[in-house]
Amino acid sequence: MLKNDKRLRIFSGNANPALAEEIAAHLGLVVGDAYVGRFNNGEIQVMIDESVRGTEVFIVQPTCQPVNENMMELLIMVDALKRASARHITAVVPYYGYARQDRKTRGREPISAKLMANLLTTAGVTRVVTMDLHAGQIQGFFDIPVDHLPGVPILADYISSKQLEDIVVVSPDLGGVTRARQLADRLHAQIAIIEKRRPAPGVAEVMNLIGSVEGKNAVIIDDIVDTAGSLTEGARALAKYGAKDIYACCTHAVLSPPAVERIEASNICELIVTNTIPLPPEKRSPKVKVLSVAPLLGEAIVRIFGELSISKLFDD
Repeated sequence: MLKNDKRLRIFSGNANPALAEEIAAHLGLVVGDAYVGRFNNGEIQVMIDESVRGTEVFIVQPTCQPVNENMMELLIMVDALKRASARHITAVVPYYGYARQDRKTRGREPISAKLMANLLTTAGVTRVVTMDLHAGQIQGFFDIPVDHLPGVPILADYISSKQLEDIVVVSPDLGGVTRARQLADRLHAQIAIIEKRRPAPGVAEVMNLIGSVEGKNAVIIDDIVDTAGSLTEGARALAKYGAKDIYACCTHAVLSPPAVERIEASNICELIVTNTIPLPPEKRSPKVKVLSVAPLLGEAIVRIFGELSISKLFDD
């Protein structure tokens, strides 16, 4: 697509090099020549081994676990590329770490999502591309352009391919209703909402169900699956309310222990996620289906490079 166009470069840190390779292949390019390693004392060492003077650079680096290491790699790569006279530097951060720390819920708490935005901007990032922020208003934490890509179209295409009948899309809480509605509109389905409370961090109790799931195929949608406690508890509640088969889909598969064990022991038929975060062997399961976001991110890069509309990607 952009083969041999020397004005554009794709680089990657160590967070998700496989995704960077897939994006580059989609564009007909190769990942830029760079070394991202460690000095003997543990400090991050970055060496850009090709000229980037006057180029448009895209760094693919989700800030997933280990979050702080991956964030520092990204910041130091940005600094190296800026000092090498790159014209523009876009941080492609499919998963934005610290996104759940977007507000103060009690006294003397930080707003870490804003701090991460400040660090990226100060380092020299001129644009950010990300997917399914935990809170959409995080876009406003940046004083540079942010392209916020939705994962719903990718998830909807896969679910449509399964040709399920009588689908109801379920939001796991009141805050996810907009996302559920977007998926339901694409699947021409109704929605239901789980009302829950959190008596303690990481613990969720289902209190009520708004809507009907009896005799239907339920699809729970969320942005992040972390320990899978809320997801599996919600699936159990849907079964009690008469749901037939239960599926779950999430853009970002954090899958902190014991998430995989919980999913395998649950009544969820399939958990559909994307590769915004790499899934190591120990987090893989026959129940987990991974979809690629590389074509979407590749198309976004083409449009940014060509100064075209990003929103046109999602017009139905």
